[in-house]
Amino acid sequence: MTDTPAPGSQDSATAEQPKTGPNLDHPTLPLLKKQFPNVKFLATEFRGQTTVILPKENLVEVATFLRDDERCQYKFLSDVAGIDYLKYPAKAVEAMGRFAVLYNIVSRQKDLRLFLKVMVNPTLDTSGIEDDPALHVPTVTGVWAGAEWTEREVFDMLGIRFDGHPDLRRILTWEDFPAHPLRKDYPVTGRGERETYKVVGRDDI
Repeated sequence: MTDTPAPGSQDSATAEQPKTGPNLDHPTLPLLKKQFPNVKFLATEFRGQTTVILPKENLVEVATFLRDDERCQYKFLSDVAGIDYLKYPAKAVEAMGRFAVLYNIVSRQKDLRLFLKVMVNPTLDTSGIEDDPALHVPTVTGVWAGAEWTEREVFDMLGIRFDGHPDLRRILTWEDFPAHPLRKDYPVTGRGERETYKVVGRDDI
């Protein structure tokens, strides 16, 4: 039997102090570490959601393992999102790469959710639509077929290209749109595209 500190005592205040820092007790993390000992993973947690940052070169093999391994069974890709960290307050994050691609994956069998993130950093001016070799990420459509449209959206909005994608075209803007509008250096009100956009009426179809 152990003594319980009296309420309001110094020992009690110490015992009740909340744990600081991320809670990295997600059951998938040790499986990844054991399966890929030579891959540099960075794990973080926010409000109960765990994110694993990994090199883009290892994305497909890690995703395949997470889908197929019986201890994981992340068979459902809930979403793919793009992030622009331009002028992000935490400089350490932007230092890893200005752009990120985030994969929200779910294991219904294990009742688990995990986020995968890869970082890329542009080497060309991002105000236009020029193909930057540094902004290429392998497609995961071969792992989760549902990535086809979500990867197209990330390409359209942020200009990140997915190598091996079966049909990488814009999905929200038209093919000749002169920018990737969710990049943070794109003006909020646009560059006049709405004012010059040709309106198509019923009689024009």
